[in-house]
Amino acid sequence: MGTMPFPLWHFALGTFSLLRLGGCDICNPVCGAQAPGDILIGVISSINAQVEDLNEREQPEPYTCRDFIAQSFVETLAVVHTIDVINKQGFLPGIHIGYLICDDCSYPTEALHIIDHMMSTNQTSYTQCDSLGHPVVKAVLGARFSEVSITMARLLALYMVPQISMSSSADILDDKLRFPSFLRTVPSDVHQTKAIVRLMTYFHWDWIGTVSGDDDYGMEALRNFLLDAAGERICVDYQEVIPQYLNNDNSGTIISQVAQKIRSSGAQVVLIILKEELVMKLFAEMIRTNTTRIWIASDAWSLSGLLASMPGINNVGDIFGFSFMTGPNPGFSDFLQNLQPEPGSVNHFIEEYKNLRFGCTPEILEYRKCLANNASDSCPAPASLSFTSPSACNITDPQEANDDFLLQAVNINVTYSQRLAVWSLAHALKKLLNCNETVCQGDEDFPPWKLLAELKNISFTLDNAQFSFNENGSFSSGYDLINWVRDGSYRTFRTIGIYNISEDDLEIKLDEIDQETRNNTVLSFKCLPICPRGKVQAVSNLSCCSECADCQEGTFSDLEGQAECEACPNGTWSMTGSEQCQPRNETFFSLDDPYGIVLLTFECLGVLLLLVVLVIFLVARDSPPVKVAGGNLCYVMMAGLLVSFVGVIFFMLKPTDAICQIRQTMYGMGFTLCVSCILIKAFRTFLAFLFDLHQQHNLKKLYKPIIIIVLFTIIQGFICMFWLVFDSPRLDSITSNQSMEIQLQCIEGSGVGFSVMLSYIGLLAFICFLLAFKGRKVPHRFNETGYIIFSMLIYLFVWVCFIPIYITKNQQRSAVQASAIVVSNYGIIFCHFFPKCYMILCKKKQDLSLQAYLDKVSIFSITSSNLAVARASVDSGNGDMESVSTPNSMSSEVITASVSTMATCHSKDLLITESLTCLRRRLRSSSI
Repeated sequence: MGTMPFPLWHFALGTFSLLRLGGCDICNPVCGAQAPGDILIGVISSINAQVEDLNEREQPEPYTCRDFIAQSFVETLAVVHTIDVINKQGFLPGIHIGYLICDDCSYPTEALHIIDHMMSTNQTSYTQCDSLGHPVVKAVLGARFSEVSITMARLLALYMVPQISMSSSADILDDKLRFPSFLRTVPSDVHQTKAIVRLMTYFHWDWIGTVSGDDDYGMEALRNFLLDAAGERICVDYQEVIPQYLNNDNSGTIISQVAQKIRSSGAQVVLIILKEELVMKLFAEMIRTNTTRIWIASDAWSLSGLLASMPGINNVGDIFGFSFMTGPNPGFSDFLQNLQPEPGSVNHFIEEYKNLRFGCTPEILEYRKCLANNASDSCPAPASLSFTSPSACNITDPQEANDDFLLQAVNINVTYSQRLAVWSLAHALKKLLNCNETVCQGDEDFPPWKLLAELKNISFTLDNAQFSFNENGSFSSGYDLINWVRDGSYRTFRTIGIYNISEDDLEIKLDEIDQETRNNTVLSFKCLPICPRGKVQAVSNLSCCSECADCQEGTFSDLEGQAECEACPNGTWSMTGSEQCQPRNETFFSLDDPYGIVLLTFECLGVLLLLVVLVIFLVARDSPPVKVAGGNLCYVMMAGLLVSFVGVIFFMLKPTDAICQIRQTMYGMGFTLCVSCILIKAFRTFLAFLFDLHQQHNLKKLYKPIIIIVLFTIIQGFICMFWLVFDSPRLDSITSNQSMEIQLQCIEGSGVGFSVMLSYIGLLAFICFLLAFKGRKVPHRFNETGYIIFSMLIYLFVWVCFIPIYITKNQQRSAVQASAIVVSNYGIIFCHFFPKCYMILCKKKQDLSLQAYLDKVSIFSITSSNLAVARASVDSGNGDMESVSTPNSMSSEVITASVSTMATCHSKDLLITESLTCLRRRLRSSSI
């Protein structure tokens, strides 16, 4: 539409008179209509859709508004008409209600400008306007759009001036902390989005798209809808946003992109939360591309007469919408067909409309001239053509003309909210002014906050219905479900259902739906196929309707087309895509496992080797190798190893609390017994070749084999006992969502007792290693130190490696520990018993005779004695090393004495190492 012939900001330059109440100027260039009265009500309406050239504004110049909105104009006239009705009825005896109507141009900043003028005039604060400091405007009706109402409400809350909106439904306005003076005669959008979701679920529309504005109303409504839709498994395929500012340079491009998205999507249902002007542009693109969808209208355009009458509207598809509850407005039709300001009032908005409708603008003249000479397709229609009467340019005075255009363009029943708003003010004023049938006794110059308090508490009846504001300052009147019925080349509105807010229930009368619409709509737009058993409908990240998804672990679907998977009963489980749940299978490290079979084989082989060694040792029990190996201690060691081997079997049985306790106790006690015997052997060898006789004598007192073995084993017994009592090993079940198995295994309590047990055995092994390392120079033929060192190194290495593996391999701990036990046992067998078996079975008998043994001991003892003499000489301060005797210089008497001494010592039938001790003691005495 081009520049308006009568821009609103020019009104004050013409015949716009000033109304003065109490000496205050209340009319100003931003307002277009006024009527005097004892109590003044401000009305802020969006008569025009936008501010012209707003993006080029650089100076604080007056706004020029454009694009006349017939819907807003009719709603504003409904306020005027209702005020006139109340005044004529004498509802407030002796009180005449006046009004001041201003156009915010659908722009929040302009609304602030208007509020500023309503609260003050001539740059004077309203608190200075009269002696009592009360503003002249006692209440404000408006605005139409939520974004404008939010801006106004923030400022009016400062003065606590009541504001009643007849269409702003954004749920943010329910916040009474931020907007304490805001009221509305419509419900909050929280309820509208619930109603929309109820409509979608009723027709099984589970695949939809949304187009909304970028203002507070659009964003809040979309957010609420998405929350409600998610709860009903409605998939939103796309969410497109269009700038609400109509003069946006990118608006056309964005609308084209949104139209392309709608065409490319498979979603057949589109929810539109936009102003009617933007919907008209979007529908024009849909009509141009012959795109058909099911459209769901928000309250902003659900009853738009301009959209219903736009050319080609029947080609866009079926349209449903929710509107605020409508109702009658008696006498309003006649008022619209005889538009004239009341005597004493000024209304330039009526003048603007009549000039648009009946005036002969240059654009209309040029268009009609073009039509006279060319085809209609070649003549661009001016934007004002939709308002222009066919008789335009033939009327002498447009201001005297009237017709029924507004009745055709706008459904006047939508003005019921305006009627309710004015009547709610009238009832609140009647109570505040203490009015009776003849007079109102209250003070007309009251502060606005008193009127606000009365408004919050009023309850009145209109058309046999009860109305009041709820705790959020809204009416809970519900919504009408509107169907756009085809009527020739246009659409008409038909109420086909009601949404009850209190019950959250949508009642639809299917027989009232347009027949063509019913045929298309009853076929539900379900985008997901009927899924087989084990699968359910699911939304893909890329598309609403991509595939059926498998039921997740722990759930199942035993019927086709189930919406949700059912959870498995207790004690059962299922894998992905299961049709039923089953009990889990118990698994544990058992004799049936391949590795368990291997381990059991080695365990049995180890027991067999022990039995073979036992037989060999029993047969050769009097031979020097058996005596060197420890004699009777060997049998105790074998018993400990046998207990340890048997304990390995318990690691491969089904775990129970008792099994968990037995297997650790058997290993701990059995291996401790074995290592204690090795410790005795290492200690004895260490004492036998200790040259310091004084130290040897002191340590010899500690050499009590039986006591040491029993003591060390009892200590381990106490460790195990405390472990079993206070932190006992127990059965644990490990489950995984990705497995149908229950892993049964033992956990060793908190791990403290287990660590102490292993540490104790490790300490004994380390002591064995140190003692053996000290006596490592003993002749190898009859020496245990090397074997002790090697076997303890094997043990320490195995269990040092065992610790990190045991910690990281949580589900294989039984196998790891059993393997470590078997390797440790084999280390003892191979190092302590196999060499002696080899000597017994493979060496010549003469090499095992007493004489061969004495010869080797003699040489070692003589060498050791001479070295001791040399060491003593050095210690005494004799630096002449040549004076020290050598083996070659030793007299034959000493050698003879050594052999004789050995024979004497051995004749005592001592063990070999004890014979060595006896021999070395005597040789040392002879040398000295």
